[in-house]
Amino acid sequence: MSSTPITRPAAGTLPGTLSDSAPSSLPGAATVLGYAAIAVAVTIWAGFALSIRGIGASMLAPADVALIRFGVPVLVLAPLLPSRIAALRRVRPFDAILIAAGAGLPFFFLASMGGALTSAAHVGALIAGTTPLSVALLLRVVERRRITPGLGPALALISGGVVLLVAGQGALDGAVLAGAGLLLCASLLWGAYTLGLRRAGLDPVGCTLLLGLPSLALLLVLIGAGAVETRIAQAPLSEILPFVAVQGFGVGVLASLAYAAAISRLGPARCAAIGSLAPALAALGAVPLLGEALTPIVVAGIALVTFGVFRATRH
Repeated sequence: MSSTPITRPAAGTLPGTLSDSAPSSLPGAATVLGYAAIAVAVTIWAGFALSIRGIGASMLAPADVALIRFGVPVLVLAPLLPSRIAALRRVRPFDAILIAAGAGLPFFFLASMGGALTSAAHVGALIAGTTPLSVALLLRVVERRRITPGLGPALALISGGVVLLVAGQGALDGAVLAGAGLLLCASLLWGAYTLGLRRAGLDPVGCTLLLGLPSLALLLVLIGAGAVETRIAQAPLSEILPFVAVQGFGVGVLASLAYAAAISRLGPARCAAIGSLAPALAALGAVPLLGEALTPIVVAGIALVTFGVFRATRH
């Protein structure tokens, strides 16, 4: 996949939620590549939700999966680091923090803890599905932008879907409420990542390295200090390889590169609209793969979140 630089959005646009469409001058081939890239990203995001739920059923600890998640892309892309150093140095510290924390180790631990207490449908809908709401809130705080009247109904639909999702698995269950809260915090971080991705001006490889290097370094410090549990040395290869495929190569390399490349070719609005399918794919995949049940309330919640994201991209 080519490394087309990501341009900064025009003033007044909302990354991932507003009508910041791709320039009309884009050639047809670039647009087709953009749709192919976002299709790859959405499919892998659904796999991310399923693999997060799968951690609890495996011998691996969350820190082990995080080591795979950030270690594999750093190893794969390390030969390209020297050619990106100059661009990485030009990134403003605040924007670097948005990217490194937004989709890095803090995000991963919040998502894994929240997923352990809820379901794959919750992981998909409460993270990817609430990103427009998270980005709108962050822009209100970071850049003092007001939420436009047209965006309000879309955010209300997303919020209503969140309520239905929590109610569908047990509104009075303390564990479910705690898990949903953790996933919503992870959504805020993902919103920060989306915002930083558009502000940094890096190409897909540079963004992936800026995300992976600090996360891997911090994780190695935590493991060395005994602050997190690790069981990867005792785990059989049969349990490690699926996470290498999904979290390491899939989420860590392919999805990161594909998402950044798709935004540069299609614009965040189109990407967000297509990305709204991720929660539904994750929920459907969880039925045969994880044995999770889809109640009518959960289905309604996913539908509201998906429709809300689609509406958010139209304003």
